Amino acid sequence: MEKKKTEKADLENKKGLFLQIGLVITLAGVLAAFEWKTYDAVDMSGLGRVTEDFEEEIVIQTEQTPPPPPPPPPQEIITELEIVADDKEIENEVEISAEADERVAIEVYIAPVVEEEEEYEEQQIFQVVEDPPGFPGGDEARMRYLQDNIRYPAIAREAGIQGTIFISFVVERDGSITDVQVLRGIGGGCDEEAIRVVRNMPRWTPGKQRGRPVRVQFTMPIRFTLAG
Repeated sequence: MEKKKTEKADLENKKGLFLQIGLVITLAGVLAAFEWKTYDAVDMSGLGRVTEDFEEEIVIQTEQTPPPPPPPPPQEIITELEIVADDKEIENEVEISAEADERVAIEVYIAPVVEEEEEYEEQQIFQVVEDPPGFPGGDEARMRYLQDNIRYPAIAREAGIQGTIFISFVVERDGSITDVQVLRGIGGGCDEEAIRVVRNMPRWTPGKQRGRPVRVQFTMPIRFTLAG
C-alpha cells in the first residue's frame, strides 16, 4: 500500500523544535511569576478637599458718636470813642520843647577811641607820609656822616669793586633805625660796611601821619667810588 502523506506534512521531524519552543515559553512564564510585585490597596476616598461652612457674623453698630459742636461765633469788639472838648486839658507824659538857646545844656556824644585801630597804626609801616622822617641836621649832615664813617673794604679796593648800594631801613616812631636790608649790593664787603654804618646812625626825626609819629620805610643809596 502506498503512503499518501508527503514528507512536508509529516510532523515527526519537527517534534524536537516544538518541544524547545514550549520549554522556553514555560520558563519565561515562571520567571515573570517570580518577578511580579503586588501592592496593598490604599483608600483614597478620605483625601478629598474638605470645606467647612462658617456662618458670617454681622456686627450691628448700635453706638453713635455725636458730631462736634460748632465753634462759638466771633465776639463783637466794641470801641468806645470819648469825645473831649477843645478846652479840656489832656495829660501827656512826653514834653516836647522846640525852643533852645545857648543856655540849654545839650549832651554831646563822644565816640570812644578804638584801641585796635591805634595798635594797627603802631604796627603799620608807611611808605609815604605827610611829614617824612629826616636825618638830624638835614641831608648835608647825613652825607657828611656817611663820608666820615664809611671805610672802603680792602678786598673791594684790591679788586677794583665800586658802585652804588641801595639800603632799606625803617625809621621807628622814636627815630631809631631798624630792619636794615640791602636791596641791591655790589659785594666785596661793601654791603656789610653799608649796613654797619646805617645801623650806627643817630636817631632820626620820625615821620608823622595826621600829626602822630608813625613807622616809615626809607631807602637810601650809598655810592662806593675809588679815587683816581
